Amino acid sequence: MTEFTPVLSLSGGLLIGLSAAAAFVLFGRVIGMTGILARTLDFDFGEGSWRPFFLLGLILTPLILSLVAPSPHGFEPMGLIPMLIGGFLVGYGSRVGSGCTSGHGICGISRLSKRSIVATCTFMTTAILTVFVIRHLMGGAS
Repeated sequence: MTEFTPVLSLSGGLLIGLSAAAAFVLFGRVIGMTGILARTLDFDFGEGSWRPFFLLGLILTPLILSLVAPSPHGFEPMGLIPMLIGGFLVGYGSRVGSGCTSGHGICGISRLSKRSIVATCTFMTTAILTVFVIRHLMGGAS
């Protein structure tokens, strides 16, 4: 999947920005997936009774969309074991980094948080290096 899709990309970015702004205005909270998931799993709803519904929407929306409008790219999941390992590493990194890419990259940078700017630069640098190593040094799919 390497097609250039500026309209879809811009639309997705606008929706993410609007949801982050809405959550901040309506609930006074930053949309950070790690925090939302952790508090939901701890049953720490308090003023955040919206969190389980937010997570449910994140899960159901792509499932429904894939039934209504299947991807022309033929996405093939990689398997349970790699996804579990990846999920563990992302979760661990989110805890070590005191937040996830959505919290730091979307909400933190918009508040000009120096910690979030450094964290996002670290995420992006690591992602770029990972793609370079897998595609060019290990001969993976391009």
